[in-house]
Amino acid sequence: MNAYTEYLVFNTDRRREYINITSQVKEALEKSDIKEGMVLVSAMHITAGVYVNDAEDGIIQDIDNMLEEVAPFGLDYYHHRTGEDNGDAHLKSILVHHQVILPVTDGKLDLGPWQQVYYAEFDGQRRKKVIIKIMGE
Repeated sequence: MNAYTEYLVFNTDRRREYINITSQVKEALEKSDIKEGMVLVSAMHITAGVYVNDAEDGIIQDIDNMLEEVAPFGLDYYHHRTGEDNGDAHLKSILVHHQVILPVTDGKLDLGPWQQVYYAEFDGQRRKKVIIKIMGE
């Protein structure tokens, strides 16, 4: 088995952003020369996540609305007693999850017709990383 690792770095303009990273994952896969295996994409921070869904503005807004409804910004979370103000971002990260595993078949991401890979930032405006780990043969 072979492995290839690449990192993406983000410093978003807004506190919450959803960034389509499918092309960066595909580029890393091409560099890896792996034809059969898996790609792990993982946010390396506790207030961010990675998910797979449609690249359609309406569903992205629906996802954002749902997350904001479940874990609204500005509530008095227990976490804020530590001096932080990002309790909602930690909860949103859990809801989205911090990583995805994607199949690789014949050297290509083996995704469904509308599936795209997204980095979800919930406490941005500072440097954060995503790891792309490709394993296979």
